[in-house]
Amino acid sequence: MRQAKEIEELFRMYYRPLCLYALHYLGEVDAAEDAVQESFTALWQQETAVKSVKAWLYAAVRNRCIDTLRRSGRTEPLPSDSDGPISDDEAAERSALEARLWTAVDALPEMRRRCLLMAKRDGLSYKEIADELGLSEHTVRNHISRALESLREGSPQILSFIFLFF
Repeated sequence: MRQAKEIEELFRMYYRPLCLYALHYLGEVDAAEDAVQESFTALWQQETAVKSVKAWLYAAVRNRCIDTLRRSGRTEPLPSDSDGPISDDEAAERSALEARLWTAVDALPEMRRRCLLMAKRDGLSYKEIADELGLSEHTVRNHISRALESLREGSPQILSFIFLFF
């Protein structure tokens, strides 16, 4: 059995990307979190050495997601890209990048984050955001511009992903 400290460290490192990975399969936050938590429990109870913990966790989460889909009788296709199915490695890479995106967005000052999410996630215009938040359109534009600048400084890859994700 693994030490609690090792599991805690792995949990901090992989929980969010694994939840996002599972969410692409299941489409439900609670079910995705359950699959990830069950996978960490299985890892903790694992008696034999694991060559790559990251690969083991992603495989365990994928298998739990597939089991969940089968038990529920759902027949939706597994994660895919517009060009066809994506590999597990691509899905893992995408979920890790998505987790970094959300971590970066969460780190933004409150008003910048709100304006950015309202514009990119919710599709609101600057005027609609300004009206809802009681700000001027110019202030909203500045908040969004500064938020994107902060994300760009953090990682150009995250900035390009934000336009694909939102």
